[in-house]
Amino acid sequence: MGNQENLGTSSMALNKKNLLEGSTILGNPDAKISIVEFGDYQCTFCYKFHDETMKIILDQYVMDGEVNFVYKDFPLNGAPSIMASEASYCAQEQGKFWEYHDLIYENWEGENTGWLTRNALDRFAEEVKLNQSEFNSCMNDSKYRQKVLEIEQFAREIDVDATPSFIIFDDTNAYRIIGAQPFEKFEQVLDELR
Repeated sequence: MGNQENLGTSSMALNKKNLLEGSTILGNPDAKISIVEFGDYQCTFCYKFHDETMKIILDQYVMDGEVNFVYKDFPLNGAPSIMASEASYCAQEQGKFWEYHDLIYENWEGENTGWLTRNALDRFAEEVKLNQSEFNSCMNDSKYRQKVLEIEQFAREIDVDATPSFIIFDDTNAYRIIGAQPFEKFEQVLDELR
């Protein structure tokens, strides 16, 4: 099937609790099927997935409550990516994780091209109407830096080594999809898990 593998229930770390813990879940938290993306806000193929495929998955599976979606950080592109992940958790404190997350991708300008700066992150916070002083305090304190690094470490423990990487699972089966695959690839796995 190329770029897709059935993981079964092989890894002790690879379980529903570990995959969903500490994450903001988009959609029904009790959905039978979960999609976990390990991504980097600068990654070209993460952007491509968000720009092309994620909207279809949301419309066809997440909005009806059948599937939920989780984003986990795998900041391969260094300090700016780590900072963007931290900012998304500062936005989460104010209940705006997904709005902030989406805005980063809507303003994407390439991998390591200098666009992802603290000024840009502050501007995004303004655009989603965050309390700027709370956001600044959260960022200045690097409040979520350790969380981001721990999620990255967890990803490595379950053999994530590229972005985007997806783990799609229900209570008994798990599949891994690597890269910005077309919607049909996700549809195939989701239909298998239904």
